[in-house]
Amino acid sequence: MAQQNVSTGGDPYPVQLSIDYPETRNRLSALVRIVLALPILAIFALIGGAFTTNDPSIDEWLVPLTGGGLLWLPILLMILFRKKYPRWWFDWNLELNRFSTRVSAYVILLRDEYPSTDEKQAVSLDIEYPDVESELNRWLPIVKWLLAIPHYIVLAVLWTAVLAATIIAWLAILIVGHYPRAIFTFMEGTLRWSLRVTAYAFLLTTDRYPPFRLSP
Repeated sequence: MAQQNVSTGGDPYPVQLSIDYPETRNRLSALVRIVLALPILAIFALIGGAFTTNDPSIDEWLVPLTGGGLLWLPILLMILFRKKYPRWWFDWNLELNRFSTRVSAYVILLRDEYPSTDEKQAVSLDIEYPDVESELNRWLPIVKWLLAIPHYIVLAVLWTAVLAATIIAWLAILIVGHYPRAIFTFMEGTLRWSLRVTAYAFLLTTDRYPPFRLSP
């Protein structure tokens, strides 16, 4: 049976996300955010695949399986039979995740600037390109989605909390003009956790099991 690698405390996980905390906020933009986000959500649906359950905790792992823009099965087969991970496939998945993270940050009110389709802006997502020969087990991708089940359960709870926290943050922006820092840190951490699980189970960029934590 293929053995999975466990992340160690002193070695940074090969998926890193940081979002700049905005000191000032635009109340009007926050008030009508869901309307303003419709055009960029439509663009993302066209690029990333329109199939969704509208439940982030489910879509996090279901979209890659249903062809939602991310390359998953071709990479699995390439690693399994050729021990290769084509660089342009990696670049596509990375840029798509960067775009989706900018959109997510905008929708849940972490940032006010409109999401760019290609510029980094204030959302920094980095995923290490793997050395397939030395870093990836060719058999592990077959079962990674199954090994990640504990994370799906935790993420379902976290994303339920995100929905409630977004409402609280929305009210805070409208009333006092800023996003509570503790809620911002929680939101950023949930996005970070989700992306690590995605990289492990579906992007297949690392064999190191994702840590159960919100922090970097």
